[in-house]
Amino acid sequence: MEIIDGRKIAAEIREELKQEISKLKEKGVTPGLAAILVGENAASLSYLRSIARGCEKVGMLMETVKLPEDITQEQIESKIGELNQNPKFHGIILQLPLPKHLDTLKVESAILPDKDIDGTNPVNTGKLLLGEETFFPSTPYGVKELLFRSGYSPEGKHVVICGRSNIVGKPLMGMLVQKQKGANATVTICHTGTKDFASITRQADILVAAMGRAKTITANMVKGGAIVIDVGVNQIEDPATGKFKLTGDVDFEAVKDKVGAITPVPGGTGPVTSAMLMTNTVKSAKRYNK
Repeated sequence: MEIIDGRKIAAEIREELKQEISKLKEKGVTPGLAAILVGENAASLSYLRSIARGCEKVGMLMETVKLPEDITQEQIESKIGELNQNPKFHGIILQLPLPKHLDTLKVESAILPDKDIDGTNPVNTGKLLLGEETFFPSTPYGVKELLFRSGYSPEGKHVVICGRSNIVGKPLMGMLVQKQKGANATVTICHTGTKDFASITRQADILVAAMGRAKTITANMVKGGAIVIDVGVNQIEDPATGKFKLTGDVDFEAVKDKVGAITPVPGGTGPVTSAMLMTNTVKSAKRYNK
């Protein structure tokens, strides 16, 4: 059994990016990322701080644009319009969830597709499904990169994705079914409407857990030797200490001895997700500067 080290893979990606950015800077180009945060969400702030540290390590510019909780639809779209026109930013990301009074789809649609490095604009979502060149959303892109760099190509394999969110499940399905290198898989999506869930997950050569429910995937739900990618991040209380800890959607201790490889939480998909945001920003900077 192999524990797939996301931190190590993310460090490899950052080192590659550092060299690319150094070459861009020689030509007078510094890749720039703008992160939009509405309100004061502690988890979002922590996540953006970790991205900022990564950007600093590779020599990339990052700014967090903090907006008030009561911002109007017109105001946030206007702010995005300003960022779209600002040449120092090659990528724009929107931290979700937004307050309920805002129309998330309209806000995502306001981000220029050429700067939409997290692939949330419907234009880029459509291109992804069509197999056209576009920005992949960072979390499913991170899953794909983890598999590739760990030597577990999904080509010709049965990939079962647990979860159908617009952030992970659906785009990952769209990426892995393409007739392309690093994809070309048979993909099944399981969700809350799936009957006999476990009988399908046990068929998976590669199982991706992205439901947002702690320890949902148990040992009897995976086949021996399967590759398990855990995208879930949940805070649960440790009964032994009374303190909260992070855990995934997979019951790691119960599953790890049965499978061929597995990602831990933390230290699995999370670090690579952040690295893919930086990868897409560099890609955008290259496009803008030919």
